[in-house]
Amino acid sequence: MTLGVLGGPTWADDDLPEVKSRSAVVLDAETGAEIFGKAADEIRPIASTTKIFVAMVVRRRGIDLDGWTKITRTDVRAAAGGARTRLDINESFKNRDLLRAMLMSSDNRAPTALGRAVGLDPDELVAAMNKLAKELHLKRTKFTDTSGLRGNVSTAREMAVGLRAALEDKALRDIMSTESIRVHSKDGSAHIDYLTTNVPLQSRKHDVIGGKTGFTKPAGYCFITGARFDNREVMMVFLGANEKLTRFGDFNRVAEWIERGAPGSKIALKRPKRAPPKVDADVHGRVAAP
Repeated sequence: MTLGVLGGPTWADDDLPEVKSRSAVVLDAETGAEIFGKAADEIRPIASTTKIFVAMVVRRRGIDLDGWTKITRTDVRAAAGGARTRLDINESFKNRDLLRAMLMSSDNRAPTALGRAVGLDPDELVAAMNKLAKELHLKRTKFTDTSGLRGNVSTAREMAVGLRAALEDKALRDIMSTESIRVHSKDGSAHIDYLTTNVPLQSRKHDVIGGKTGFTKPAGYCFITGARFDNREVMMVFLGANEKLTRFGDFNRVAEWIERGAPGSKIALKRPKRAPPKVDADVHGRVAAP
């Protein structure tokens, strides 16, 4: 029983969850084995799910989470055409809080600011993102933009691999599993409350371990997330949904299918508990958890 790369299921439809996103995949986090797929290798725009690669690049370059970075006109230009920002020009924020703004609320001024914090201009940041994709053996993932507003593409399968790599970093996992947080500017004039856009994380119906949403007109509504079922972690990616809530409905349908025993899935559900990944700094540091 398999799913065609670009087509529908070859087994009985009753065996599978009804996934409405244009492409989707569910991978076992430990082995990378596919549990479910729908057009999983189709190249598609990925919108703001792009930002997990920005986060990985700056973390691998040793960004000082407690350092401060000022929002500049470079960041304003990079975010042009995107959603409303809450990071005002000439205000400085801790780098950990810029990561929160970027990953929790998808602020488009944060990526170039974070790149600057590790000495990368926008073009250099894009180059570093492409280099990281190559290191992760993601042959169909290409970046031309720091935020996902323009041109970035990947596949559901490759985004699942990228998300798995991001969630191996405890700092990024902590941010992407945080429901809400208040951040403050350096001079104390700005106090910003961020709420995650990861609706299944907010609902707490399932054990969600963190992810990222995205939307542009070419990409549609996108959602990448990790979840845990019986001590087994899976990476779930939904790209190209027509409506905002459809991607979260797809997540819930797949999660319930897994909990029912995933009839028609390619691998057994039960696996030994995975040891936690080895990572460095804790994202929260001296900042109280929400």
